[in-house]
Amino acid sequence: MAQARTLKQAEIDQVLRYIATKQRYTARNRAMLLTSFYSGMRVGEIATVRIGDIRNDDGSIKSEVRLSAAQTKGNSGRVVFINEKLRAELASYLRTHKHRHATEPLFFTEKQIGFSPNSLAQWFFWVYKNAGVSGASSHSGRRSFATTISAQGVGIKVLQKLLGHKNIQTTSVYIDASDQMLRNAVELV
Repeated sequence: MAQARTLKQAEIDQVLRYIATKQRYTARNRAMLLTSFYSGMRVGEIATVRIGDIRNDDGSIKSEVRLSAAQTKGNSGRVVFINEKLRAELASYLRTHKHRHATEPLFFTEKQIGFSPNSLAQWFFWVYKNAGVSGASSHSGRRSFATTISAQGVGIKVLQKLLGHKNIQTTSVYIDASDQMLRNAVELV
């Protein structure tokens, strides 16, 4: 199976512009896409996140999401750290959709039920395709998250923990070494 493509910021912006042109579920679609890019969560994890996983009792967005073993790959729970940008996006999204219960899926379908991992993977495929970004998949956000953080000089052990990998070799596959990263590296000597 081919690796997911790492997307450049211009391509992410292109997809966000496409999402903004859609009149239905714009806030939800933007929040789903940015959850992938800003948290590095797997599509199956995004599909299983519940309101109570991300929202505090006072309505604020948590800075850490504790995924249970059932919500993750490999049946090993993990903590996903939510940055300020994503907390703002999720708060904005939650203001547009009146969620009733902490146990409800964070992201809903047209039938007001949650996405399955497969249906969410298909959603990502079609939104990338319709936005004109070829070769992207549901895993592109996760891979772009890892590459972006790596480009900032964050070590592979930290990336391993952020991505929830048991094996550091798996993490190394996620990181694309761009020409700019290589230029920056040689300037360190």
